[in-house]
Amino acid sequence: MTAVFLETPKRLVDVDIDGQTVRVPEGATLLEACRQQGIDTPTLCYLENLTPVNVCRVCVVEVEGSRTLVPACSRKAEPGMKVHTDSERVRTSRKMVLEFLTSSADLSLASGDVQRWIRDYGADPSRYGTPAPDHEAGERDATRPGEHEAASGAEAATVRQPVKYDNDSYVRDYSRCILCYKCVEACGEDAQNTFAIALAGRGFDARISTEFNIGLPDSACVYCGNCIGVCPTDALMPASEYRMRQNGTWDEASQTTTSTICPYCGVGCNLDLHVQDNKIVKVTSPLESEVTHGHLCVKGRFGFEFVQRRAGEE
Repeated sequence: MTAVFLETPKRLVDVDIDGQTVRVPEGATLLEACRQQGIDTPTLCYLENLTPVNVCRVCVVEVEGSRTLVPACSRKAEPGMKVHTDSERVRTSRKMVLEFLTSSADLSLASGDVQRWIRDYGADPSRYGTPAPDHEAGERDATRPGEHEAASGAEAATVRQPVKYDNDSYVRDYSRCILCYKCVEACGEDAQNTFAIALAGRGFDARISTEFNIGLPDSACVYCGNCIGVCPTDALMPASEYRMRQNGTWDEASQTTTSTICPYCGVGCNLDLHVQDNKIVKVTSPLESEVTHGHLCVKGRFGFEFVQRRAGEE
C-alpha cells in the first residue's frame, strides 16, 4: 500500500529547552515544545482555539541571544535555539505579572492552575499597598484617554466596580477582568465575527466595552456566550451560575457533566451539560471538538430551560 500524504510533511526542528533537546515540527511554538517536554508554563491569554495575542506576558521564557524575554505562546521554535524556562529573570518577570494582576483584579474564581502559579512564584500583591476603594458604577467607563489623576502611591489601583447585569443570559463582572483579550477574539474573527466588544481606553483605564458603552441589549451582541467560554477569571459568567453563587447554592464539587449533542439544528455541536441537583446549571463545549472547537450559539449555550420543565413540576 502506498502512503498518501494529505499535506506536506513538516520538517522537524531541534531546540534546547533547559538543557534537554526537544524535537518539534517546524512552525511549532515554544509553548508547544515546553508542553511536549512536560514543562509547566503559565498562560492566561492563550487558548488553543484562539489566535495568540501575547498580552498577559506570563508565559515568557528566556532565549539566549534575545535582548528581551519572549512570549512562548507565539514565538516559533527555531533550529539551535537555547531556551530557559525557569531562570531567575523568567521567574521574576512572571512573579511581577501575577502580582500586578492580583493587586488590581479579583482572581479568586480563576482556575486552580492560576492559584497554584500565584503560590509557586511567590506573588505578593500586598506589597503594592492597600487596594483603592471600588469604582462607582460607570466611573471607569467614563474615563477618557489622556486624562489621569496623579496616584497617591499609598493605595494599589484596582478595577473593582459593580457587576453589569443588563440581560438574562450572562453578567459582566469587570472587577475580575485582566484584559486577556480572549473575549474580544471570540466575539471577533476567531469565532463569532460579531465584533460587539472591543478594547476602550488607554493605560490602566483600558477596559472591555461595547460600542459607545451601550448596554448589551442595544449592542451587536448575539448572546452566543463564546466570550464566557474563553474567559479565564469568570469575569464573564452565565446568569444561572451568577444567581446560584449569589444565593450560596453553587456547588461545583457536587456537579456532574454529561456529554451530548445539541438538539436544535443539524450541525451536531458537542455539548457538556453541567448538572447539579438534577438540573442543568451551565452548558459548555469541549475545546477538542472538531465541530465546535469550544464555541456555541445562543441556543446551544443558553437554550436549555425547556429541559427543566418536567411534567408534574411547576
